[in-house]
Amino acid sequence: MNHTLRWQKSTFSDGGDGNTCVELAATLTPTPIPTTLHLRESDTPATVLTTTPTPLAHLLHAIRTGTLPERPPKA
Repeated sequence: MNHTLRWQKSTFSDGGDGNTCVELAATLTPTPIPTTLHLRESDTPATVLTTTPTPLAHLLHAIRTGTLPERPPKA
């Protein structure tokens, strides 16, 4: 089953017509509840990150609360 994704720009994006936007699309089948989320940057639309709602919610929570672990230094 091939569904066309409907991309939406983030409300935090630049707002202009340039390529400075984060976009999100959701796969809603078979219910209206998102089962798969797709994220991309508008300047590289062919590169899509696919996840599910729970891991994305955990990432956003960690970003908002400042509890996102620091990246270890490269060896």
